[in-house]
Amino acid sequence: MISIDPNELPGRENYKFLTGSIIPRPVAFVTTESAEGVLNAAPFSYFTIITDQPPMISVSVQRFNGAMKDTSRNAIEKGEFVVHISDESYIDQINNTAKPLSSNESEVEDSGLTPVNSIKVSVQGVKEANIRLECVLERALELGGTDGNPSCDLLIGRVVYYHIREDLYEHGRINATGLKPISRLAGSTYAKLGDTFDLIRPV
Repeated sequence: MISIDPNELPGRENYKFLTGSIIPRPVAFVTTESAEGVLNAAPFSYFTIITDQPPMISVSVQRFNGAMKDTSRNAIEKGEFVVHISDESYIDQINNTAKPLSSNESEVEDSGLTPVNSIKVSVQGVKEANIRLECVLERALELGGTDGNPSCDLLIGRVVYYHIREDLYEHGRINATGLKPISRLAGSTYAKLGDTFDLIRPV
């Protein structure tokens, strides 16, 4: 067993250790809208559930050299965003949205995705997603880094509307096999659902 003090590792090595250990991670595909009305989209694997009462999720958006990304800035300014569950059916288009574009260019348009209106938020989602979650911004937290220079923006969203492909939802349960979700491993490596098994919790 190797024991390592993270304070003795450069930042990039901490990134590789964490992203190589905490696997698999679901990928949130997030759309936001700029003040100028540009529909922005980007994938994030620092993503999880916070609570189900009310339903809340979190997406951590890392900053680049201290600069806030479009996703964070738009979500904070507008107070709304849409989270899509990444799956095999449109993963290539999702990956394409990760390329650097200027703030006045839409990754949705550039990737050939189809905007679709939301019900309870003004930000559009994308039609290709089999599950999307309309969210209002509950809280945004600047975390990490140093005083005055945070390394990320933690977006906490309260889900106000669900959308799911009809055949994937039955008796309150989601068909994971039919959804075919994609998860992030380390580097450029991703994973499909693979084998599953059940464990009964002890009582």
